[in-house]
Amino acid sequence: MPPKHSENSDKISYYDFSREVLLGQNLEDKFLSVSIDWTDYKPFELPKLPGRQGKINFSSDRMKFPKAQNLDKNDKKAMALHSFANHELLAIEMMAAALLLYPHQTEEDLRFKRGILSALKDEQKHLSLYIGRLNELGYGFGDFPLNDFFWRQMEKLKTPAQYTAMMSLTFEAANLDFAQYYATIFREFGDHTTASILDTVLEDEITHVAFGAHWMKKWRQDKSLWEYYMSSLPWPLTPARSRGIGFDPSLHEKAMNDSDFIESLKNYDDDFKITKRSL
Repeated sequence: MPPKHSENSDKISYYDFSREVLLGQNLEDKFLSVSIDWTDYKPFELPKLPGRQGKINFSSDRMKFPKAQNLDKNDKKAMALHSFANHELLAIEMMAAALLLYPHQTEEDLRFKRGILSALKDEQKHLSLYIGRLNELGYGFGDFPLNDFFWRQMEKLKTPAQYTAMMSLTFEAANLDFAQYYATIFREFGDHTTASILDTVLEDEITHVAFGAHWMKKWRQDKSLWEYYMSSLPWPLTPARSRGIGFDPSLHEKAMNDSDFIESLKNYDDDFKITKRSL
């Protein structure tokens, strides 16, 4: 789906843009693409859920993610792409929420928010690519259940540091591994179209993780990046969630540029099964 553009060329306030993306009921609203006017900060109360209706609404049903060995089958491939697309839409909504929630009173605050807006536009691109591929396979977005797991973490993110620790250094960091892993799987099955989409996602995610690392390093004061990350990541999330299937330390190092952080991440252990399961 192409971006939804404003009916005129005038800028709209960051507040109106972010509210429409977050609270808009239709998929088209999530693709809004306009020039932003960074008007004075206006307080905003986080809604219980993003705006959604019809096929894109959240479901209490659960879809089991298909096994890698079955991703040569179109229905399983569509289920995987649908899950990836859901994550992108949730990221768009959470980034819009971040633009609304965190005050901007200094030029540094605005630089941080401009970085979030840039990442949001990348997520819109990713969502469009995934939906386009779903359509090519004969499926549509909303054909499978949509979960709200990522969104449920949003209420815990009271500060920009907590948001950045979770979004950039955890969820997007894990997607470095997931994107690389599944690109390899699809390429092995001869699906170079889907693999190419995942390659694009991977390159963008490297910049998103780098964005998060940059800001966490600015804010950490006398703490190491790892210490600051650990103190900012809301419970019960742990660093294990920042490692995806096929954890590749070199990818994380490329994005983070902090070898001590990567060594701590490699050595971190808990009972999170996603990073422990056999491949």
